[in-house]
Amino acid sequence: MSTGRLFAAWTAGMLLLLAALGARAQQPPQPAQLEVRENLAPHPAPEQPLSFSHKTHIAQGLKCQTCHTNPDPGNQMTFPATSTCMTCHVTVAKDRPAIVKLAEFAKSNQPIPWVRVYQVTAGVTWTHRTHLQAGMQCIMCHGDVPQLDAMAQNTSVTAMGSCISCHQAHNAPTVCATCHAWPSN
Repeated sequence: MSTGRLFAAWTAGMLLLLAALGARAQQPPQPAQLEVRENLAPHPAPEQPLSFSHKTHIAQGLKCQTCHTNPDPGNQMTFPATSTCMTCHVTVAKDRPAIVKLAEFAKSNQPIPWVRVYQVTAGVTWTHRTHLQAGMQCIMCHGDVPQLDAMAQNTSVTAMGSCISCHQAHNAPTVCATCHAWPSN
């Protein structure tokens, strides 16, 4: 094959590759999917100090990070400050019993004593921040929260097998020291 034909074939191949990559880049991103198994055994929602529906709030256009921030060092997402809730509820549904109780917390400058649904297992060093920076989305670990009226432990996100499977799927480290701090000698 002549140098000219070889160059033309190489150029045509590169143009096809670029066209394919361009077409792929123009496709809308795929929605996040659950990355961990659902819990096999039912885990009822814990009793909370106020009734709260993620389904209702997300349907209003709120994003997870609007209410759940990730302050340093990034280990846990926070519960919303009472003042955050009152931004809307000073006028929205203010006569409902749960909102009246919310307003009492706000008036007394008390945080709402929410019950944490998921607990990081003792001996595990883990942060939300690292996972958020890696592009993980809440739904990938916590399930279809936008459809929940009461938050419950619907997934096995705190199980070691789920962590390892997800790390393997995303080419993240799976050595023990990734999640477990070893005592120094």
